Amino acid sequence: MLNTQTRTIFEPEHELFRDQVRKFLNQAAVPQLDRWEAEGIVDREFWLACGEAGLLCPTVPEQYGGLGLDYRYNAIIDEELGYIGCSAGIVLQSDVAVDYLVDYGSKDIRDRWLAPMISGEAIAAIAMTEPATGSDLQGIKTVARRDGDDFIVNGSKTYITNGQNADIVIVVARTSEEGGARGTSLIVVEADRPGFARGRNLDKIGQHAADTSELFFEDVRVPAANVLGKENAGFRYLMERLPQERLSIAVCAQAVAQRALDEAVEYTKGRKAFGQAIFDMQNTRFTLAEMATAIQVGWAHLDWAIARHIRGELDAVQASAAKLHHSELQWKCCDAALQLFGGAGYMNEYLIARMWRDARVSKIFGGTSEIMKEIVGRAL
Repeated sequence: MLNTQTRTIFEPEHELFRDQVRKFLNQAAVPQLDRWEAEGIVDREFWLACGEAGLLCPTVPEQYGGLGLDYRYNAIIDEELGYIGCSAGIVLQSDVAVDYLVDYGSKDIRDRWLAPMISGEAIAAIAMTEPATGSDLQGIKTVARRDGDDFIVNGSKTYITNGQNADIVIVVARTSEEGGARGTSLIVVEADRPGFARGRNLDKIGQHAADTSELFFEDVRVPAANVLGKENAGFRYLMERLPQERLSIAVCAQAVAQRALDEAVEYTKGRKAFGQAIFDMQNTRFTLAEMATAIQVGWAHLDWAIARHIRGELDAVQASAAKLHHSELQWKCCDAALQLFGGAGYMNEYLIARMWRDARVSKIFGGTSEIMKEIVGRAL
């Protein structure tokens, strides 16, 4: 279990909440992880249970039916999910999608969708990536054409988390000929609208329990009131919300790195080779010491970043640096830990194998490590 005794940002009420989250996940998630991995999707019943336990969208203001808590509660949920190795799209719902509705949605959109998202009755996705467009959000091809009081959406998206389960999709679409940063809007598309279709549940290297899909939009008619915020201001809204998304990836990554170390320590102390525990070999201890040192520094940096974020001071460059550092740390720790497991680490029956597979995408989604380096480098 995560040791939080040396953390600097949590109050006693946060630790009480963590205990509740940990107990809930141990009962409701851990026994189901293998089945979710095999089936490629998380049961909607689990989403409903999360809602009942108060684990969904905790920062939504009380006026919209939320708890009105600060981001530290999101971070606790993210850490505990990461530590048990659960890739359910809860982080996407609570840390990314819901804030677009709170900050930019019309009263009708908020009234209709926030309460179901909090309860787990509605699952949200955000559709940015396209088949020919990765990190370059200014190059999207999906178009929403104005037609009276409606928009007609045409295009396709891919690699969309929660794509199979989603009841609503926040679609990034071009709404002017100019496109790019000054011609993009965010449009809520309900999954029951004619012309909307889901493709297959994509077969990924890792994070098998997280349903990830292709989405298709063929003459999907939605009311203009479904546009979030102002028309053609979508790119600005994305840039405003990306720091929290990238911080949340860093939070999850740090927790996974810690679990990788804990798994490696436990395994090497119990496994013998050449007449001694693997842990007692100098190379093993040195490897573990390097991991432990990097993780210790990582927790200090993460607390710094979270503290800045809840004060409204974490900027895009700092968030990008956090996402870069912690996702790279996650991968290095998972890879080093698997090596210490030897052949056993290559067997799917060991948690470290799943963690290693799941870790690889952290350097890709939310902006690749290369894009993070570019953002940080431009600010120097």
